[in-house]
Amino acid sequence: MSHNIILVVLDGLNHEVARHAMGHLQAYVGAGRAALYKLECELPALSRPLYECILTGVPPLDSGIVHNNVSRLSNQRSIFHYASAAGLSTAAAAYHWISELYNRSPFEPARDRHTDNKKLPIQHGHFYWNDHYPDSHLFADAEHLRLRHAPNFLLVHPMNIDDAGHKHGLDTPQYRNSARTADIILADYLQGWLNAGYQVLVTADHGMNNDRSHNGLLPEEREVPLFVLGDAFSFSPVATPDQTELCGTICELLGVPHDKPVCRELLK
Repeated sequence: MSHNIILVVLDGLNHEVARHAMGHLQAYVGAGRAALYKLECELPALSRPLYECILTGVPPLDSGIVHNNVSRLSNQRSIFHYASAAGLSTAAAAYHWISELYNRSPFEPARDRHTDNKKLPIQHGHFYWNDHYPDSHLFADAEHLRLRHAPNFLLVHPMNIDDAGHKHGLDTPQYRNSARTADIILADYLQGWLNAGYQVLVTADHGMNNDRSHNGLLPEEREVPLFVLGDAFSFSPVATPDQTELCGTICELLGVPHDKPVCRELLK
């Protein structure tokens, strides 16, 4: 059976902060309607390499996207490629590096900010380039894409948690409150997505440290959340998903051919 998927990547969100600060998502967990897992991100714990890892299942050493300044199209097959090749529709409201990885590189705002092109892997897109672009606007961008295009796969990628971490550090009210704000914004959309039949995954690329950065091996930099919501998930307490399995697991849910690793314990 095929399902429509929304993948939310809350950039820079540490697992422990997600666990204790995101009350709306945790209400679903407490009600038995979601599950929260701890993932360890691949290395290096940097954004562009881990966007590539999440969306292609390929770790940075193998993808060649080894730091944030590797600005080129991906040479791997992503969820967007598998879905569009199978005749499904794809969309993303995301940071412009996502457009550069899978649609066109370099990013040209006048051409690429708003994308509608069924020949591209990401067929419909709203892309931004300032880290302080408000999460409230980004979620509204995503919902516009969902309502207008009814995509089978939608990526939602806000940046304000990461931005707060780089400005203030992990153990600060600003960082924690940015996570709380994202949770409150999600509360406006989440049940509507589920009612529309979407399976929802909420995760992060990497965490954050008290030096206001990330790139190393500290648990607070590498441990990230994975919330799963929807009737296709098992909510198994013994599932141990890897970040490299997100791509294949989502392709499995979409019902599209792929050759990526899958965390089958996550699925019914």
